[in-house]
Amino acid sequence: MHELGITRNIVAIVAEAAGRRPVERVTVEVGQLAGVMAEALSFCFETVAQGTVLEGAVLDIVEIEGRARCQDCGAEFAMPTLYTGCPCGSHRLDRLAGEELKIKTMELKEMV
Repeated sequence: MHELGITRNIVAIVAEAAGRRPVERVTVEVGQLAGVMAEALSFCFETVAQGTVLEGAVLDIVEIEGRARCQDCGAEFAMPTLYTGCPCGSHRLDRLAGEELKIKTMELKEMV
């Protein structure tokens, strides 16, 4: 499960950016074609965040739909898997979206 390693990297990157300030929420974008299971990231997050400034933080995962444009007919369409072809039958495609794996935002807790 490579999602554990990915979750460790997300926690490390956010913790470094936050410094000593506690993190309340992290938003991550995960593309449908990125080869990453969003559910596995969620499952790993609480455990990996323990003992860090992210402990108790909420992980929001925004799933990005796979999209492609056909090089033959020019049609733009949803691409739920890497093997999806164009409705015209072509597999000569430009992927437009769905391969993302980004830390989009982080919210820090108010310091009192």
